[in-house]
Amino acid sequence: MRRNGIFSPGRILVIAGHTFTQLVRMKVFYFLAVFALLMLAMSYFEGPWSRAAEDSAEQVLIDIKGWATGAMLIFSTIIAIASTALLIPKDLEDRTLYTILSKPVPRLDYLLGKLFGVFALIAISLLLMDVMLSVILHLRTDDLLSQEMEIAKSLNWPPEYVASRREDIMNQGVTWGLQAGIGALLMKACIMASIALLISTFSSSTLFTIVISVVIFCIGHFTADARNYWLHTQAKNASQELKFFSQAIALIFPDFQLYNINDAANKGKAVSPELFGYLVKLTFFYTGIYSLLAWFTFRKKEF
Repeated sequence: MRRNGIFSPGRILVIAGHTFTQLVRMKVFYFLAVFALLMLAMSYFEGPWSRAAEDSAEQVLIDIKGWATGAMLIFSTIIAIASTALLIPKDLEDRTLYTILSKPVPRLDYLLGKLFGVFALIAISLLLMDVMLSVILHLRTDDLLSQEMEIAKSLNWPPEYVASRREDIMNQGVTWGLQAGIGALLMKACIMASIALLISTFSSSTLFTIVISVVIFCIGHFTADARNYWLHTQAKNASQELKFFSQAIALIFPDFQLYNINDAANKGKAVSPELFGYLVKLTFFYTGIYSLLAWFTFRKKEF
């Protein structure tokens, strides 16, 4: 029997397309309706502090971005973990896996196709949420700017101060820094999908895959703090074995604190291209390592 090559971009794209279609049929896009309602509610909701401070217009926009990116983080993480955890069990249940692997399709192609299908779903979901956020943010920025200019006219503010206020408000609108922050959410979700895929290759339970993935997601947000504590705060008392263990944990679990650039981006601060490029490289490293480990575990598995 002629064997196909170990790696084929064409096969991977076909499997990715099938996976994307499969996930869409599972109606995972319903969460977008929830996000749209949240955006509409937050766009015209003003807290008790609103209009009570000089910079309240900026704070309204910061709050909108904070709520929106927080929802994006939750939704993208849920999609990444839940969708990936369901893939292999679903194919086993439908006996699709036996059909695909009997053609024969290399297991690496199968895993990468499944993973890229999830990546596409996450990317399109975040893109749609980003478009909704950008539209709402643009409209709200224009509205707040008009209100601010009316106040400036009634109070006869100096032209220099009016220009400064206009710039401050515009900096809290749709910016490249905000897009970079959303890009970081995409990268974080892709890493979580890779982790969930790895766990699902040796797990016999979808629930187990989801729970362990959530635990790793939480650990990833405290990895840097734990490493700094043991290697710096407790450096004198830490043994060589403990230091080695801390470094090993840092390699096994992704440092998600590095991806937390949304706080700065939501406040209108710029995100350097160097930092964003570093996060892209780090994402390729993490997803590549977890994908290889998943293939190593999956390639000898009997079905």
